[in-house]
Amino acid sequence: MLKLNTSQRRSLAARAHHINPIVIIGKDGLSAGVMNELDKGLSNHELVKIKILNGDRKARALLLEEICQQLEAFPVNHIGKILVIYRPETEEKKPTC
Repeated sequence: MLKLNTSQRRSLAARAHHINPIVIIGKDGLSAGVMNELDKGLSNHELVKIKILNGDRKARALLLEEICQQLEAFPVNHIGKILVIYRPETEEKKPTC
């Protein structure tokens, strides 16, 4: 899993404060559709908030780790049932002007 330093995490967490969750993960857990939406969200916004409806803290931490590994993203924050992940935009995806 990729890591951010403390100041980067703090800055990203502040940016994510006013963002609404784009994906809500329920009892079915991670599905291909959920991963696809997360990938689209990260491609468009770089910073994504996720809400998990069930599971204990350890299960949510494992879910965060799995999401970050599959999407090559950085874990930013995990408070309660809210997860925040970040994937920087690559040069290939930036529009050329």
